[in-house]
Amino acid sequence: MPGGGGGGGLGKVKAGSRPPWVGLAAAVWVQVAAGSAYVFPLYSHAIKEALGYNQKSLTMLGVANDVGENVGLVPGVLANRLPPWLILLIGSACAFFGFGTVWLTVTKTVAMPYWVHPPMADLLHDGEQEARFATHLTSRGELVGDTHQRLWIALCIGTNSSAWLGTAALVTNMRNFPLSRGTVAGLIKGYVAVSAAVYTEAFNGMLNNSPTNLLLLLALGIPIACVLVMYFVRPCTPSLDEDNSTEHSHFVFTQISSVVLGAYLMVATILGDTLKLSATITYLLFGIMILLLLSPLAIPIKMTLYPSKPKDEKPSTIVPSYSTDSLSGADQESAEPLLLGTSTTFGTGTNDSDEATDVDLLLAEGEGAVNLKKRKGPRRGDDFTFGEALVKADFWLLFIVYFCGVGTGVTALNNLAQIGIAVGANDTTVLLCLFGFCNFVGRILGGSVSEYFVRSRMLPRPFWMMCTQIIMVVTFLLFATGLHSLIYVSTTLLGICYGVQFAVMIPTVSELFGLKDFGLMYNFMLMVNPIGAFFFSALLAGYIYDKEAARQNPGVLDPSNCFGPDCFRLTFYVCAIVCCCGTLICVFFIARIKPVYQMLYASGSFRHPRHQQLY
Repeated sequence: MPGGGGGGGLGKVKAGSRPPWVGLAAAVWVQVAAGSAYVFPLYSHAIKEALGYNQKSLTMLGVANDVGENVGLVPGVLANRLPPWLILLIGSACAFFGFGTVWLTVTKTVAMPYWVHPPMADLLHDGEQEARFATHLTSRGELVGDTHQRLWIALCIGTNSSAWLGTAALVTNMRNFPLSRGTVAGLIKGYVAVSAAVYTEAFNGMLNNSPTNLLLLLALGIPIACVLVMYFVRPCTPSLDEDNSTEHSHFVFTQISSVVLGAYLMVATILGDTLKLSATITYLLFGIMILLLLSPLAIPIKMTLYPSKPKDEKPSTIVPSYSTDSLSGADQESAEPLLLGTSTTFGTGTNDSDEATDVDLLLAEGEGAVNLKKRKGPRRGDDFTFGEALVKADFWLLFIVYFCGVGTGVTALNNLAQIGIAVGANDTTVLLCLFGFCNFVGRILGGSVSEYFVRSRMLPRPFWMMCTQIIMVVTFLLFATGLHSLIYVSTTLLGICYGVQFAVMIPTVSELFGLKDFGLMYNFMLMVNPIGAFFFSALLAGYIYDKEAARQNPGVLDPSNCFGPDCFRLTFYVCAIVCCCGTLICVFFIARIKPVYQMLYASGSFRHPRHQQLY
């Protein structure tokens, strides 16, 4: 089996300096495949036409798309119990059965049962549909209930593959590069941000703008891609050298190549949308995209062709969160121990100095000079279980801060096309491309900038969440003006700030609560997306938009379009107020966790906290 699993379920640990970089390059393709939820607009109209859905029914399928992408508690729980290859295999199966069912429905390849047809209220609009509806009576004459429920579930299962793939890739690489958590989080989530542009480029070029071909690609392409790379996404012996300039240069190369890919995809998408390109140019653009996606492989290839001279390893300065249960045979002999006692200390000679310090503290306590307490359970910075984290105030403060930033940001994202139309931007494709690229840049910058300042200044990462939410307040006020000249500036700022929230939240969770149940905690935080979309987008923005549209079109039963700044003005004011509250909460949150970061990064790199502390 790929990445064979030992008793612990995480698989054998691969030793050496090259395998983690091979795994990172493989994770790039996994994360691009995990962006399937972003392409719902490309095939949604095909579902609407094939099944005769109205906009309300289609919107409910959009909810399934969001729920499937962001509800990843199950893969989060299993991330510590199953090897990464098996997590990827389950995600592949979700994509195959979920998107395969949608493809069968849209193409009408097989005779689908009653549940793929529109709901009762939609069928009663005309006589032809009344006749169709008559066939949906049960043998007892009772009417069928919510007839598209199973299609909703199928789409939810298909997009839930994103949660499985993302969890396997992110958790594995965060553990393989424990000293560069911010950088790795920014890279991994950055490639998810550009996945929509990758699928769009394939849709416009190789798939001939065919929604059915796209659904077939999602059903077959995602499993094939994951099967090809899942052997390489595996636990590896982490690099624990704090002063490894080679590793730093490798990360810089990966970041530069990812930015080049994002810029290229934005330009290629805009060109494809505005110009009629020949087949040769289309294939050429697609080939360049594939080469840029393969660029992270240059690092392990370079390490193979030009191996660096071995040097003495410094003693471990971190406790990796892998289980030794999975170490067996030759791997036990070649790999470094990956789960040391929680009292492990760090740096050359620190064992002796820590023992001396412990003796001094005990003597001082006996004389009544200090009060040395032993706390039950882990301390902030240790490895928490999910249950232990749930009862911590810092966990919920981070959740609320993240909700204020991402919950409001996703509202603008979900309605970006309507926002553009309301202010007079006829071509909203440019807006979507601009937001996607800036979201990607924000994730890269959020990871790398927070990593630099946390190492050099011990600055808590949520400081950048606070800064971006201040900018988001201004951005929402710019959106509220409804000026066409400001729509592109506002979209740029929102995209960057939205991306930073993602990139900063991920390493913050791992630093405060450890990597033991990181997959579950990370996926719990992601539930902010559907919650925010429900409250701020569906309930608030949708209600205000429809009310203003009805005011602009008196006498029209169901007006579909709204124009002018009043369509979203109140929504943006509410979002700005929420971000103001998030900023204030973040100030309090930063003050609480600042001592933790001073402890974790006092030496200029990540270190594990002591388990006894002076009060």
